[in-house]
Amino acid sequence: MKTRSTGWAVLVGGSIAATLDIAFAISFGAYHGSSPVRVLQSVSSGLLGSGAYSGGMATAAAGLFLHFAMSVLWAAMFVMASRRVPAFHRRPVLAGMAFGVVVFLAMRLVVLPLSAFPHPVRFPPLATALDLLSHMFFFGVPIALAAGKVPERR
Repeated sequence: MKTRSTGWAVLVGGSIAATLDIAFAISFGAYHGSSPVRVLQSVSSGLLGSGAYSGGMATAAAGLFLHFAMSVLWAAMFVMASRRVPAFHRRPVLAGMAFGVVVFLAMRLVVLPLSAFPHPVRFPPLATALDLLSHMFFFGVPIALAAGKVPERR
């Protein structure tokens, strides 16, 4: 198995996870009548509040940037942890799925309520289940697989 650097795992894992996650969010939003711009503005509303929705493409671009930045930060946390926890290397898919659950819960229960996000955080059953599965398989697993390319710390 070819090993990679920590930076490679963070950037590649975080970028793949961010791409898959935002593709899911945009697809889910489109199914429910929201445009990609509106979905991305929703991301930037965590920083900008309600004003994000009147900022046009600029706040949509900010939302995309923020989404990728947060994904890379989550990836950095997982990659650092995986260097110290051998089980993350032995079972990367399971570790990634568990990490996806942690990220989903942290975002819904901590990050969004503490941010400027202007909507109440709700848990409608179908949307919640799909978002949780997305975080498990589209977010956590790619990060864990990328982290698996980095040697464990001895």
